[in-house]
Amino acid sequence: MAPISLRKMEEAAPALVSLYKSAGVSLTKHGLSGQRAAVYLVVDYSGSMKPYYRDGSVQALADRVLGLSAHLDDDGTVPVVFFSTDIDTVTEISLADHRGRIDRIVAGLGHMGRTSYHLAMDTVIDHYLDGGSTDPALVVFQTDGGPINKLAAERYLCKAAKLPLFWQFIGFGDPGSKQFDFLRRLDELPVPQKRVVDNAGFFHAGPDPRKVSDAELYDRLVGEFPQWLAAARAKGIVA
Repeated sequence: MAPISLRKMEEAAPALVSLYKSAGVSLTKHGLSGQRAAVYLVVDYSGSMKPYYRDGSVQALADRVLGLSAHLDDDGTVPVVFFSTDIDTVTEISLADHRGRIDRIVAGLGHMGRTSYHLAMDTVIDHYLDGGSTDPALVVFQTDGGPINKLAAERYLCKAAKLPLFWQFIGFGDPGSKQFDFLRRLDELPVPQKRVVDNAGFFHAGPDPRKVSDAELYDRLVGEFPQWLAAARAKGIVA
């Protein structure tokens, strides 16, 4: 499985070329040049997320994730899970059809509910296992608050630690909000008492995620991935 070349990016998604280049710099910096991985995007569709859909923050994140996935995967598409109280939809974004894609997806969705992490995690796990991939996966999991069922979210993360999935949580909103206390705790769950390896990271993108530079965002998205890969390989989770 070869990564997507710069030439192919220029042909398929010229607007994403600068993101592709920035992602490549971050991957090289973190020793991930040549690494293969499936990439997933999980997006919060709860009611409090309305401003981030309206101002383009979710579309911008989707574009940045596509730019990253082009280095790690070869098909030019990223599976996307929209979640709130339940799973709102499971679809994909692609290099060839990325412009305005988030708005088009959301136009077909219904009521924006509450925030239920574990259902989205379960959906990603099923999708990954059903796909039969042997490559590890990087799951970019965006939310603007804590889940309605904290125990279930923690349980799913700990169980998923035995699978080749790394969960990179990214928070939209006020970094000082207590809504993110749970994610801070999830990030620090002890190993091996709670989970076999540290399979998650968390960082804030702030109240206006579009203001986070591409370089910083990519550094944060992949910063903990190498340590997880090493630990997962040592445990036989990743080949």
